[in-house]
Amino acid sequence: MVKSYQGVRVAEPKKSPIPQILVKECMSTNLITFKPDDTIDQVMEVLTKRKISGAPVIDASGALVGIISEVDCLKEIIKGKYTNTPKFPAKVSEHMSVNVLTLSPDLSIFDAASKFLEHGYRRFPVMKDGRLLGQISLSDVIRTFPTLRQTTW
Repeated sequence: MVKSYQGVRVAEPKKSPIPQILVKECMSTNLITFKPDDTIDQVMEVLTKRKISGAPVIDASGALVGIISEVDCLKEIIKGKYTNTPKFPAKVSEHMSVNVLTLSPDLSIFDAASKFLEHGYRRFPVMKDGRLLGQISLSDVIRTFPTLRQTTW
């Protein structure tokens, strides 16, 4: 639809009869989290047991301070191979990603999909007003799209 205002034409998006699906409708809220002082051993055990590839790291007050992933654990495994250490005593704080990009719960699933493509991440914490609400993974986004088959994109 194009509207005109004082001779200036402004293209506006079509009004869709179907509301957009938002991140908050697809994200996980029952999160596994880690603390900075947890060990890589503990992380690998939980990731394997829960069949997940990473999780947020929160401090004692519950504030998001990083993300730890299988790739981060792999770095410690390789280090252990070279130093011949049978355990991986390194702390999460030594390997976690600290410059964490987060998504808003009110972001559309299409915009979230674009962020996954743009950054190559497998998960994003979902934050609102500085509070960790959940996490959305690439798998969550992929699982959502079949529900949109009957809609017009």
